[in-house]
Amino acid sequence: MRPVVLSQFVGQRHLIYDGSLLCRAIKADKLGSCIFWGVPGTGKTSLANVIANSTGSHFEKLNAVSSGVADAKKIIDEATKRFNAYGQKTYLLLDECHRWSKAQSDCVLPAIEKGYITFIGSTTENPYVSMTRAIVSRCRVFEFLPLEKRDIIDALKDALKRDVVLSKMKIVADADALEYIAETAAGDLRNAYNALELAALTTDIGSDGAIRITKLVATQSMQKKALSIDTGTYYDMISAFIKSMRGSDANAAMFWFERLIEAGTDPLLLARRIVIHAAEDVGLADPLALPVAVSALTAFQNLGLPEGRIPLSEAILYICNAPKSNSVVEALRAATESARNNPSARVPSYLCDMNFPRGENGLDDIPYKYPHNYGGWVEQQYLPDEVKNEVYFTPSGNGQDTGCRQPKNSKKQ
Repeated sequence: MRPVVLSQFVGQRHLIYDGSLLCRAIKADKLGSCIFWGVPGTGKTSLANVIANSTGSHFEKLNAVSSGVADAKKIIDEATKRFNAYGQKTYLLLDECHRWSKAQSDCVLPAIEKGYITFIGSTTENPYVSMTRAIVSRCRVFEFLPLEKRDIIDALKDALKRDVVLSKMKIVADADALEYIAETAAGDLRNAYNALELAALTTDIGSDGAIRITKLVATQSMQKKALSIDTGTYYDMISAFIKSMRGSDANAAMFWFERLIEAGTDPLLLARRIVIHAAEDVGLADPLALPVAVSALTAFQNLGLPEGRIPLSEAILYICNAPKSNSVVEALRAATESARNNPSARVPSYLCDMNFPRGENGLDDIPYKYPHNYGGWVEQQYLPDEVKNEVYFTPSGNGQDTGCRQPKNSKKQ
């Protein structure tokens, strides 16, 4: 079911649209080295296959789990010979690229720099953290997001018509069955395909000669409890759960939490909301709320149901009973807007990294004031001149959210 051409690719509308950089580069066969980063089932390898089918370059594929330095060197040697003999470049697709060691990564760098190889990495891990900086700096990183439900539904309908196995079977899939699979696949198209295939292959043929996939069959194939509420009510209950925590009503928050669990909601979705609210609505008023919430999420991931509800409940009750402050999200919002409006703001010279050489006019005579020499705090400008009078963080005064306190023996200069 992998797409062959770009028009068959599903989802990632923020990357794949008419006139986008990625589309233009693929169509012109001018795509440079890049890394596709995102959760499973979002189309990273599929897009790499589209590139392979649309390029005039040679295409090689490796998996970082099973390949070593010798495999990479063999491809590089062949790519070098091919380029020198015919002027043909080579695309190297590396699945799970975060698994490559520094030695494996380093052996590819010269070939990338000389243009013999165009590197395409595919990873589920943050490349800025999990991969060597030398590789990442030579690549453009594209983040793949979980697919939208409408995209998954369209892909499932297309699979029933185009898949070599499913298209030969007389399958009637109810709309609510496809919607359920798309909803519970959590943005993972591979997961949705697997469920559809399992449902089709394990359902008996009816008296009319057709295989009917109902919502019950879809529920069994996804191995998740079907929601006992409609979509509108589901989102209303999620909203009620969120607002009950924000409003410090422990009884209501616990009721909506359990009502959603009983209805078949993924507990991890609720756990993530708890973590968000610990930072968004409690914030600096009680900084312990966030580690409590994260610990509850980790505990649930290790315990599962039903015991995992206990640490989640503890976190809910902690958040409900904690003082509230949204100064964190307000500071984030204000700083984001200011940063976007001032893309050319320069770092004050006395805050620059002194480990690198500067030109004659690179620094002025203003010295950096080391706060510990002044009792832990000293008055000093840290913002760029363009926004030096901006204030992003305003303490709410609730709980511990009272702002930074200057040491008693601090000095103003």
